Amino acid sequence: MVDDPDVRVVASAVQASLGLFVRRLRQPLRGELTLPEVSALSRLERAGAATASDLARCEQITPQAMGVTLAGLEGRGLVERRPDPADGRRVVMSVTEAGLRALRARRDARAEQLERALTGGGFTPAELETLMAALPLIERLGESL
Repeated sequence: MVDDPDVRVVASAVQASLGLFVRRLRQPLRGELTLPEVSALSRLERAGAATASDLARCEQITPQAMGVTLAGLEGRGLVERRPDPADGRRVVMSVTEAGLRALRARRDARAEQLERALTGGGFTPAELETLMAALPLIERLGESL
């Protein structure tokens, strides 16, 4: 009879494996948006227009760091600033169509990168099925954190 797996050992192995996976996915491809830029654009895409200080608070960074990120995005036309409709003294940032295209391009590039890794990494059909079967568990684990 097989003993139940040691949860601490499983946790450590998951952390090591997913840590490598995430580090590799976070490495920017040439000319790609940086991780702070992706985070800001994604938040604006999901939640809508927001002030720089609101974005900084959500991303747990300083308002100055968010200001630098937003200035770079605005300079490339990926976000735009407008007066806050609820309070004209404040400025809100929103993602532009170009920003949405940049996000889609990044997501597509990452999906292609994963596809190349899966096809060129020697994964067998059975291994691909195992990976597919594990995805709901990985998602549930992420939601439990």
